[in-house]
Amino acid sequence: MNAIQFGAIQFGAMLPIIVLSATIVVVMLGIAVRRCHRVTAALSMLGAALALVCVLPIWLGGTGPVVVTPLLTIDPQAGFYMLLVLAAVLGVLALCPAYFAGYAGDREEIYLLILLGGLGGLTLAGASHAATLFIGIELLSLPMVAGVAYVSHDRRALEGGVKYLALSAGASATLLFGLALIYAEIGRLDLGALAAALAGAGADTPLALTGGAMLLAGLAFKLSLAPFHQWTPDVYEAAPAPVAAYLATVVKVGVFAVVLRLLHAGGGTASPPFVNVLVVLALASILVGSVLALRQDNLKRLLAYSSIAHFGFLLILLVAPGANTTAVAAVYLLTYVITALGVFGAIALASSPAGERDRELLGDYRGLFQQRPWVVAALTLMLVSLAGIPVTAGFIGKFSVLVLGVAAGQWLLVGGLLVGSAIGLVYYLRVIGALYAAPLEGSAAPVATGTEVAARWSAGAVMVLIAVLLTLAIGVYPQPLLNLVNP
Repeated sequence: MNAIQFGAIQFGAMLPIIVLSATIVVVMLGIAVRRCHRVTAALSMLGAALALVCVLPIWLGGTGPVVVTPLLTIDPQAGFYMLLVLAAVLGVLALCPAYFAGYAGDREEIYLLILLGGLGGLTLAGASHAATLFIGIELLSLPMVAGVAYVSHDRRALEGGVKYLALSAGASATLLFGLALIYAEIGRLDLGALAAALAGAGADTPLALTGGAMLLAGLAFKLSLAPFHQWTPDVYEAAPAPVAAYLATVVKVGVFAVVLRLLHAGGGTASPPFVNVLVVLALASILVGSVLALRQDNLKRLLAYSSIAHFGFLLILLVAPGANTTAVAAVYLLTYVITALGVFGAIALASSPAGERDRELLGDYRGLFQQRPWVVAALTLMLVSLAGIPVTAGFIGKFSVLVLGVAAGQWLLVGGLLVGSAIGLVYYLRVIGALYAAPLEGSAAPVATGTEVAARWSAGAVMVLIAVLLTLAIGVYPQPLLNLVNP
């Protein structure tokens, strides 16, 4: 067995993970020595930003894959998803100082939880073995059990945390048992072996296929695909707005990154039985997410169902792989992350854990335009982008998936995408209508204190502004983005 080499190249490939790990240690020690919300927030955002800068040479360098260990391989594709994970982590961290400004409990640990989850996302982006796949998923998910239940005086938050813990543990056990079955049949746990179980290439025995099905079910839970989506609306509703933003972006990007690595390890194809399963998952996710979102009067629950539909759209890329699959996935995920951060950022800026609950009911937003027009304007643009209206980033993402589906002749899925988008337009416009409506007589939305409102004109507001500018820039002139993802 060859010894593992760890030279300058391997160190450079590992640098984002090293920087983020060092940030976690520094933040942890800082909290232990002396609690200071502002210092903890600044250190966390600085560390995430430094890690993001360290990723740029990996993504833009154009070098071949660097095998750091048999468990971790860093290549430009991994670099892109590391960049996306860290950008999402930085966006979520930016929302926390203002959101938790008036919170009476300990506020510093939320930064630690988000950074730990980001480390899991980086691990998944470069995973080349079942061990790193499982460790990355758990590191991505487990900190958010505490994150969902962070506002401990809210009974809904505690209930959501317990629900997320129980169901996530069940999904992890299913995934782990699937890995065990694949190992029992094939004798290997590298991504190539896992991909073989899904592709049926020399691994089409009942044991390997069962293991592949359990692996797929575990990943589908983490991506909130129907029918493994039941936890999503309850947990999004219970979670503080920045944590809901994390669940909608960091978790989804990290897990989808490893799904794409599995697809590439298997030569870009899955066996016919698994292709059929993916078609069913895609259609079910699009229809269930879109139809159930129509019935929601809670904006966070509506966005949860919307995220289910969006990742149903993304599954079209796995069913209809082509030469541009990686580029289209990159475009769609990037536009989705920008928009999701923007919409949850607007909710966070209009909410506070110091109140009874977040500003989440549609009735809470009636009359907000007169009080805080810029928040409503940002939220409107983000919803329009999620609907896939032209001249927004969301349109570029959806159109790219549509073109790939048509080129592959997947007419059933293309029809599902069009129907889901049409339904989505209805419920997004319903929310937009509430934003500009007059408040109902006698209604009272959660109101923030003057201190919290003043604090919001900082990192969170800047993050939402950046999301607005990127949404418009990509929608109006997408060519620079397309050039970046098609080197």
